[in-house]
Amino acid sequence: MKQRLLEKLARIRANPAGRDFLLADAKDPDMAFGILSPGRVYPPLPGRDGVYRTLGEFHDQIRRIVRQGLVDLMLTSVATMSALGHRERLFDSSDVTPAVRINDSSDIWCVRGGSYRRCLSLPFASAYLEEARFGTLAPRSGARPLVDLGLYSITLNNDPHADRETLAALKGFRAEAQRHGFHYFLEVFAPNTAAGLSPEQVPAFVNDHIARLLAGVPVEGRPLFLKLPYFGPQWMEELVAYDPTQVIGVLGGISGTTYDAFKLLAEAQRHGARAAIFGRKIKDAEEPLTFIAMLRRIVDGELSPEEAVDAYHGELQKLGIPPHRRQNDDRQLTTPELQYAAR
Repeated sequence: MKQRLLEKLARIRANPAGRDFLLADAKDPDMAFGILSPGRVYPPLPGRDGVYRTLGEFHDQIRRIVRQGLVDLMLTSVATMSALGHRERLFDSSDVTPAVRINDSSDIWCVRGGSYRRCLSLPFASAYLEEARFGTLAPRSGARPLVDLGLYSITLNNDPHADRETLAALKGFRAEAQRHGFHYFLEVFAPNTAAGLSPEQVPAFVNDHIARLLAGVPVEGRPLFLKLPYFGPQWMEELVAYDPTQVIGVLGGISGTTYDAFKLLAEAQRHGARAAIFGRKIKDAEEPLTFIAMLRRIVDGELSPEEAVDAYHGELQKLGIPPHRRQNDDRQLTTPELQYAAR
């Protein structure tokens, strides 16, 4: 991990009420969506209207974001990290920390025609830990790992058999990671099935499971930070208050309006989150680097979400990039968990 990330995590733990905030870009959709994962070409080019980017174009976007340097962490698939990190050495001259998605459980298998997301989540990992670290299962003698941070993701569904299998896989991963000096951050999704829970019960279910599963993990084996959906201020504050030493982060979710993303970030920070991992919201933005710049200005306290939307549209106009939506429409909330803020 880069010193910048380590120092920022240390400052957050020392002063949870401070302004330090981790921003991460999740460029790992190829482990979920396959061919469509890079997103559509934008702005549309002649003959390529509605066409999806190639993997090479997707990698170009990652290069630009890493060189911009405004995110603290770049998360990719093992394959992308192999190409850009291990072979190209993209991160050697950057203080952006490289990280990989280390598992791909069945609930993120979002292939066309598939129905996996409607089934109970089952644990699985395509890659070996050594491949994530070195880019190969047979590193040369004396080689130093390029990557020592990964995202491990779990989804619990209120089913004792499936959930036990999921937690057993996490336990096995933790043991392997500690043996190799590999660090991780933990993503906890809401149930991907009906799970016998009402929508009102889901946030408490997730919070209780986080507290319960970490109760069996010593400090040395804990995740560097957590990543979970933003369920609203009550549930974020509850989790933060329970254990202020645990850094809590939110995931970006679906694309939505620009205001959805900016308001989510500001509200999560206001109620105790100290990290945010955006994926689709960055990838699908009209101009990802400008979008990231606005995210950084929001967490640094320079702009309100409303001001950031207007500033973003102003930059798009300067760059001659057509917006997805009219500016007024892009200032609307469409994300259900943020609607409380409009009341």
